[in-house]
Amino acid sequence: MNQALHVLIADSIRERIRVGELAVGEALPSESQLCGQWRSSRGPVRQALAALRAEGLIAGGAGKPPVVCSTSVGQSFDTLLSYSAWARSTGHEPGQRTLELALRPADREAATRLGIDEGAPVVQFLRLRYLDGERAMLERATFADHVGRLLFDFDCDSGSVWEHLRSRGVQFAAASHTIDAIGADPVDARHLDVFEGAPLLRQRRSARTRDGAVVEFHDDRYLPHVVSFTLENTLEAHTTLTRNATPATGGPA
Repeated sequence: MNQALHVLIADSIRERIRVGELAVGEALPSESQLCGQWRSSRGPVRQALAALRAEGLIAGGAGKPPVVCSTSVGQSFDTLLSYSAWARSTGHEPGQRTLELALRPADREAATRLGIDEGAPVVQFLRLRYLDGERAMLERATFADHVGRLLFDFDCDSGSVWEHLRSRGVQFAAASHTIDAIGADPVDARHLDVFEGAPLLRQRRSARTRDGAVVEFHDDRYLPHVVSFTLENTLEAHTTLTRNATPATGGPA
């Protein structure tokens, strides 16, 4: 299905902001210029600009070209659930090395997170994730048995687990995210090459299908000098969560 014109216009402006072509404080093209560029009436252009204002990316108007006021471009549902999709969407190269993939009985935490009986079978994996060849995150995931078993015929080093599961008919519909700070445990320290207790950013995520069943739970530990998170808060719209690649600053080895 073709996307509506106002969606295409908004996506184009978001991308120009993301790559720095439109910097903070810089005016956007005028409505008439955008109409000419897109061969559009003013309606779709104004819809696109309204969406960008609601996201907090631009401000102003009322006869004057709106001005960029933020570069924190919000991310779609798939890029917040898929590390590979996020990395590619921001111009970076994802990578991964699978350390463990196993079928085992659910412990108390897994049973609670997935809403199943303790001891019921679950599939768990541990993967080291890279960003442009640099260690970035240690990914711990627990899947409901019927979903996780789909990974045993997939090379988890070859690409996105999210994309594979969707291709096999798993329909993710909603997710919850909790972000906090945590000290590296021995497993984190070994695979992320940091000392035990080193500060990490943790993202815990539960993903649900359309019927509300939780089918996966993630506990992902990020190196804070490689990846950060941004919340963009506006009065007009729901809060936007953004995962960012942090410019290299010679962080911990």
